[in-house]
Amino acid sequence: MSTTTPTGTAALSITALTVPEALDAHDAADFHTFVALNNAICLSDTGLHDLGTTAEEMLPHWRATTDYVQRTLLAREDGEIVGAVTVTHATAEPTSAEIDLMVMPANWGRGIERALLSAAEKEVRALGRKVIQTWTLHRPDPGDAPLVPKTGWGRVSRTPLAQLLDGDGFTLEQVERNSAFDLHGDLSPVERMLADALAVAGDDYRLVEWTVPTPPQLRAGYAWALSRMSTDAPSGDLEVDEEIWDADRIARRDGRFVEGGQTVSVAAVEHVPTGTLAAFNELVTGTDPEGVTHQYCTLVLKEHRGHRLGQVVKCANILRWRGIAPGSPRITTFNAEENRPMLDINEAMGFVPASYAGAWQKKLA
Repeated sequence: MSTTTPTGTAALSITALTVPEALDAHDAADFHTFVALNNAICLSDTGLHDLGTTAEEMLPHWRATTDYVQRTLLAREDGEIVGAVTVTHATAEPTSAEIDLMVMPANWGRGIERALLSAAEKEVRALGRKVIQTWTLHRPDPGDAPLVPKTGWGRVSRTPLAQLLDGDGFTLEQVERNSAFDLHGDLSPVERMLADALAVAGDDYRLVEWTVPTPPQLRAGYAWALSRMSTDAPSGDLEVDEEIWDADRIARRDGRFVEGGQTVSVAAVEHVPTGTLAAFNELVTGTDPEGVTHQYCTLVLKEHRGHRLGQVVKCANILRWRGIAPGSPRITTFNAEENRPMLDINEAMGFVPASYAGAWQKKLA
């Protein structure tokens, strides 16, 4: 795709990002610029460095095509990259596509953001998808006249991107809280919470832990548990396809983490009578031993709730993580504001609010 349109100062061209074979390839410069833009947007929107990533971590995910495709469009003025938008869609699930629009404040208001949003919608329509979803990042203070999601839980500020989406037919469906946990603080409360939760869970549940790559004998069970993220996690009125996972997809996902230099610790609970995984938690970091830790997925399957399994996997993984990444300063994680059971656990452990995210959706006619 290549389009040209005038902006306030120069002709704007929109072309597809070439994903390089390697980070030192002759055509890798645009990918490095794109990663830097992504990190700059996260910092600008939240005031935090916690949500940044590296080109090494991102490249395997942009090169993937089997389970999902990420296509990035770059906006240029006079040859300089001034914005980007990524369109991501799963290959097996047919309904929605997710976009991520990136324009720095200094370049906002000259038509770049509108041109990229329009280009992204055209891409989604060409894919035959009927729903566009996207996320906005926000600082903790929602400011005057904050935006309220359809769920009624949480508030976010009226950032320029939020106002653009609101005026373009998107609906704010949900707000998520980004919380941070101090890994260098006293972990004795976490130890006590784990002991209490294991006592409540009883003998029907057994803690299972591993570092990615997932052992072959656990892949099928882990695949089933990960597939339930699309059906069991709170999602408001977001149209979420039920995801299809199997052992091979787990192996491909694990491979991308390993290729990107990331370390992933998984704490899960096995339901002993059935041999199935009933809950799990993931902690992830990159090659920097003193970098921020990201909590990815955490879930207790619906049929196993009420046994403090969420508390088990979260506490157990934090205590395990101390031996894996002792230099990491904190964990950052996102939870839906209406997910009170998980937020109650977080708050009791010592997680504190750091920023917020808004989940937006537009249904295409």
